[in-house]
Amino acid sequence: MRKPFRIFPRKKIIPGLLFLLAGWIVIDLYYPFKRDISKIDARETARMEGAMWRSYYEKKKLKLFFQSAELIREEFHFPFWRSNRAAYYAAKAAFVFKDGHNRSDYDKALPYLKKYYGLVNDISITPFSSDSAAMTELEWWIIRRERDMHPPAEWENWLAATASVMYHLPADSFREYAKLRVEAMLLRDEKGDSITETDWHKINDILAEAWQSFATGLQQKK
Repeated sequence: MRKPFRIFPRKKIIPGLLFLLAGWIVIDLYYPFKRDISKIDARETARMEGAMWRSYYEKKKLKLFFQSAELIREEFHFPFWRSNRAAYYAAKAAFVFKDGHNRSDYDKALPYLKKYYGLVNDISITPFSSDSAAMTELEWWIIRRERDMHPPAEWENWLAATASVMYHLPADSFREYAKLRVEAMLLRDEKGDSITETDWHKINDILAEAWQSFATGLQQKK
């Protein structure tokens, strides 16, 4: 009885697929892709950020990681594997910071933020100072933690400053975005463990307004 003819012998399929997978990963991670990070879908970015906040406060770490990678692909147009690498550095920075108790502890998150923003800078068609972006990002994390000494207006200033560094636009271009995003943070903080589904919907609505304002501010680059 004749054996069935196979175009691709089974013993060669798996190695071939592994070779293709390895090639995809290497190209994804190291090919010098360039993207216009000023092009964003405001509504989708807001939706994913709201989902990330919820996962963070509900302590769903794995879900938060994958949502972070998805947001990086949406906001900065990263390829798949590189987005997961960037999400790792962002998550590492967040959890190192979370365990801190003073500025010396908080500064330990800075190297991971620098790596994260370094990856964003690498992919951007318009270079920016990734070190400056990382430092302004960390500063607003710190003053939010030390809220008794720093009013929300200061949070807004540092949020706008980070965007200004990345997009080479005046901080005032992002003032309304920063104000709305801080408003969403304050609502989340106010509700604490008693937060309801209605509250989350309101937070998501505010974030949608914030990111739409952000997108409007970016139009000044056109």
